[in-house]
Amino acid sequence: MNEAANRIKARLDGSMPKLAFVLGSGLGSLVDAVEDAVRISYAELPGFPASGVTGHAGELVAGRLSGKPVLILSGRAHYYEHGNASAMRPVLETLKSLGIETLILTNAAGSVREDLAPGSVMLIDDHINYSGLNPLIGEPSDARFVGMTAAYDAGLKDAFEAAARKAGEALPRGVYMWFSGPSFETPAEIRMARVLGADAVGMSTVPEVILGRFLGLRIAACSVITNFGAGLTGNELSHQETKDMAPVGGKRLQKILEHFLAAY
Repeated sequence: MNEAANRIKARLDGSMPKLAFVLGSGLGSLVDAVEDAVRISYAELPGFPASGVTGHAGELVAGRLSGKPVLILSGRAHYYEHGNASAMRPVLETLKSLGIETLILTNAAGSVREDLAPGSVMLIDDHINYSGLNPLIGEPSDARFVGMTAAYDAGLKDAFEAAARKAGEALPRGVYMWFSGPSFETPAEIRMARVLGADAVGMSTVPEVILGRFLGLRIAACSVITNFGAGLTGNELSHQETKDMAPVGGKRLQKILEHFLAAY
């Protein structure tokens, strides 16, 4: 077990969850619902990234949600911050060594569909790695050849849809396309994304999915839609829009997560 895992384990006094979340931009309010919360700054954990993105707290929170023990990563490292697609590898390896079995990823994303409006939530059914980057480049073992046919666990997707029905919230499935960022996409790139089969675009999550599957974790992911893609409205895009709209969809996602956890 690595040093970060040892420090986390010592703080949790032997109570080890099997489920972990990674929260995207503007979605940190979920940690406010955690009962008996133990908060550990990433700065205290060797190998954990110092996020330079507003809307990412940069802390690990452990406790109970809907009565279930969970670990929450409030903030992530992005490729566009460091030029390193594997920046989250030490974090996910730490989770794996702690006994985490299931990883739920969330992000803020732009919609490329007129019927997928800001404030809605999309269950990621599959992804397109348009960046061409991969966090396993340089991995020396044959384990680097990770199958991605079922990257997003079918049972978890079904469980999320059941939770959404109980919560009375819409949860359409869709394909997420990863762009490297940090600049937003052009209108031409959004038109291309639609042609290629994407439903939403964003700058995160895919590296963690690849790393999670490499580590043998079950994966599910949801996008909170914060804006329409470039060219769909005529308006310019901004990170402020992401921060403003993420809490709107975040409230819907939190309701879904509560029902998901109650049945988990």
